[in-house]
Amino acid sequence: MLEPGIDDLWFAPLGGTGEIGMNLNLYGHNGQWLMVDCGVSFDEPLVAPYKKNSTQSSKTTHRVVAPDPAFIAGQKDALAGIVITHAHEDHVGAIPYLWQRFRKPIYTTSFTAEVLRRKLSKSKLANKIPIVEVSAGDSVNIGVFTVKWLEITHSLPEPFALKIETPAGAVLHTADWKIDAAPITGKPFEPKLYKQLGNENILALVGDSTNANKPGFSVSERNCYDGLLSTILPLKGRVVVGCFASNIARLITLAKIARKTGRYMGLYGRSLMNMYGIARQQGIWPDDLPVADAHHLGYLPPKEVLVVATGSQGEKNAALARFAHDTHPHLQLEKGDTVIFSSIVIPGNEETVARLDKAFKGKGISTVHSESSPLPIHASGHPCAEELKLMYSWVKPQIAIPVHGEQTHLLAHAEIAKSVGVMKTYVGENGDLYRLAPQPSIRRNVIPVGRLPVQQE
Repeated sequence: MLEPGIDDLWFAPLGGTGEIGMNLNLYGHNGQWLMVDCGVSFDEPLVAPYKKNSTQSSKTTHRVVAPDPAFIAGQKDALAGIVITHAHEDHVGAIPYLWQRFRKPIYTTSFTAEVLRRKLSKSKLANKIPIVEVSAGDSVNIGVFTVKWLEITHSLPEPFALKIETPAGAVLHTADWKIDAAPITGKPFEPKLYKQLGNENILALVGDSTNANKPGFSVSERNCYDGLLSTILPLKGRVVVGCFASNIARLITLAKIARKTGRYMGLYGRSLMNMYGIARQQGIWPDDLPVADAHHLGYLPPKEVLVVATGSQGEKNAALARFAHDTHPHLQLEKGDTVIFSSIVIPGNEETVARLDKAFKGKGISTVHSESSPLPIHASGHPCAEELKLMYSWVKPQIAIPVHGEQTHLLAHAEIAKSVGVMKTYVGENGDLYRLAPQPSIRRNVIPVGRLPVQQE
């Protein structure tokens, strides 16, 4: 059994490194472990795509897949606690399925805690998991680790980076982030917070690599408002917008556009209604932005309708697919309407999105995709190359550890870190052991890892 010593500081990803999704990270020091995030992915095989030499079949996919937690479940007494950085499924979604293997307290902020409680309310774990709510700037001792919550911007409320301190060294774990001066929800990105870390001898930065191979800066949610407004304003028929349900900022943006263009906005899809309800309960949703009853929109003139729907990745039972095939009970689309994909196509979903697009066009319904739109109608929640350069120039870590990305993203991230003077970069994958202290190194394939199907239809 691997056990970190008093002088050791280790990082061990069980999920989310070498792939995008199902993040599960461990930090080890002085006989204890700290878990950061516990997420899922959707419609995935049980063989990771980066495992080139696997003899298992990767053709069969499963609806919901989580990292195999056997390594840490087998020594759960050494697990000090679980920290959840934000409410996206690939960071929190596995808790209802895996928590009983750990049975440790969960530390997170108010919005994420509410998202988690609603998930758990449908399971036998309702009201049984200890959830400790923390706020921006809090420092909490979790076993031998001191964790500080640092405000950052992403594509949903209350995303946080973590400063994880031990006597052996300190790490900045960015989780998902971007630099957004006008994020719609929450405070603008504050460089001062990260510039201060440059004076604190940060040993390693463990960071988001999703857009590392894209030049420049990510688009602000404020620019996305402008792009969507300009796209929707001249349209005469119904407007349907597909987006990720967790993107509360995008929902608020669309509600503002509905008011500006004289349309009524309705939400179609359980996950959208759930997130809207949480935003209202948490005081995030503006009181002056009404949402219409989705049952009533079918009776309105097309020019007065703005629909927000789930299923932007082509999911067969989601609202967009039901609109495309005239099987939705509350609304039918027709020639002259427009469907806007305010999202990116996640790698692996190209075929399902293409089929959805073809179905709409076959009915005479126009489609607009973010990848081909001349205006910004989607804003990624992840940093591009110039944002990564700025973060490294501010924090000045001794070591860069790219995570949350496939191999091409991790390598691009490492090159960026080198370009701004970071002396050590370690590019690995799930199951590797990153030894940060006392002597930095990486040991390959030390920890058995895999994937588990946790829900099947």
